[in-house]
Parts: sequence; C-alpha cells; structure tokens
Amino acid sequence: MARRILLTKPTLDAHDRGVRYLARRFRDAGFEVVFTNFLVASEIATVAAQEGVDAIGVSSSCGGHMAVFEELMAALQSRGMQDVIVVGGGIIPPADAAALRAMGVAQVFGPGDTADAAIDLVTRRIGASSAE
Repeated sequence: MARRILLTKPTLDAHDRGVRYLARRFRDAGFEVVFTNFLVASEIATVAAQEGVDAIGVSSSCGGHMAVFEELMAALQSRGMQDVIVVGGGIIPPADAAALRAMGVAQVFGPGDTADAAIDLVTRRIGASSAE
C-alpha cells in the first residue's frame, strides 16, 4: 500500500521553497505527494480526506500558524481522522512548537532540521499507526 502525504502552505503564505524541496524528497522516498497552496485549514482537511493521506505536513513561514493548526486539528477530529499524522515546519517559535505538540502535532521542524528527519519521523509514525 502506497504511503501518501499532503504537503501544504496555508492561507497566503507564498514562501514555498522549503516545502517544495520536501515534496521532492518525500516523493524520492517512495511517498505519493499531494501539494496544495493557499487553502484554509478546513479545506486542507477536506483535501486530506478526499486524497486518503496518511500524513499532513503544514509549512508556515509568515505567522498565523497557531490558528491554522488549531482549526486543522479540530477539522480532522470532526471528520474522525485522528490517525492522520500532522507535522509542521517553517519559521515557528519554540514556545509555539511546544504548544503545537501539546495539541497533537507529531513534530515541528525548522531551520537546520533535515528532510531525512521529517521523512524518518513520518515513515515511523505511519508504520506504527498501521500496525495498530
């Protein structure tokens, strides 16, 4: 069964160089990658449901990430999609990263983290959730 990940830049955040690089790296690691730009959280959840993804990676580089993640996690919960792994990345302050992890985001990656670290985490978490 193919592993599928949705990588997204929410709202009007156009700083997409990093997430596009991750899309290539996830693809090269054997994932089917769905990429979206400029969606609000409820639309991201809808795309995730329609595409049947195992994981969602949200990249934020211009602020507003707390509201996006709060709305996304609530939208996934309301759709019964708690098993979808959510990771964040971009320019997210450490205190916000801790708050995101507390709300269920698996990990928050930032400058200096490697694509391999993100791929490894998502691969492990998908394996763990499919074994349950």
